[in-house]
Amino acid sequence: MAEKAMSFDEYLARELEKYKGVCVPVHSSLLRRRMIRKLSPYDMHPNPEDEFSQPEIGPNRGIIADYEKQFRTMMHGNYMHAEHFHGKHEPLTVERMKPDGYLILNGHHRWAAALRANVPSLPVKIVNLTQEKDIRRMLAASSHHRRVSLDLDEVIFADPKEGPAEKTPFPWNLVYRQPMRLGFPALARFFNRRGYDIWVYSAEYHSQDQIARWLKHHRAHVNGIITGTARKVPESSRKAMEALLSAHYQETIHIDRNLVLKTESGTQGFREFPLSGDPAAWSREIMDIIPETEKA
Repeated sequence: MAEKAMSFDEYLARELEKYKGVCVPVHSSLLRRRMIRKLSPYDMHPNPEDEFSQPEIGPNRGIIADYEKQFRTMMHGNYMHAEHFHGKHEPLTVERMKPDGYLILNGHHRWAAALRANVPSLPVKIVNLTQEKDIRRMLAASSHHRRVSLDLDEVIFADPKEGPAEKTPFPWNLVYRQPMRLGFPALARFFNRRGYDIWVYSAEYHSQDQIARWLKHHRAHVNGIITGTARKVPESSRKAMEALLSAHYQETIHIDRNLVLKTESGTQGFREFPLSGDPAAWSREIMDIIPETEKA
């Protein structure tokens, strides 16, 4: 294969040039995500927006060398075609893309090491992150101009060590393993009745449809789900998303573990309403505070 005759730097430069201006993320079917658990490194492509691909920052050669050493050791031990190898490392997170292949979201250094060591395949997790067209579709379905925003990872996901969580009976607890903060379904219904849209955000690489199914299971209706907010995207795309939301909503209620914050579009003003921090009282306290924010 011609790719194997190139140096890694040459291959990286060629990949970035080849897909510059033509790379578009697309959603994968649930069947595809469940069936495809490993990919050839040559089916994966570097993210041009990631620091790994930027000349002024670039790959960490030491990290690549460490992974390459591990891979070559496994190759020598004849583990590369066994499930043992695929269980040794976290899957690379990828997103299907046009015109072909998969865009790497997390795992660039392992991908580079695999190319250098001629590893035939790597474990992957295919995700569907929220795209601009998804946000436009969500907003088109909205008839409200007030919204509530919550962080999925820090607020809605429950830490059993910190207090009670919503119950998930068997066998659904085997499907939906992440516990939900106690009271969130009731809080969602409370905002639904009062004419608020609910948007949840995650910096992690969760599939948008996976989170939607998890919320639906708990009877928590939300209007918008934005995942992968920490991923590198063009600044113009990020600003376009923010502008869409800002233009649609006149008022936003941000809810944290210990705080309710009200802001209004087009102004710099805000009001803070503290919470006690008691997980068992979290949703009830917010329901008591919201009428006060509406008066304000």
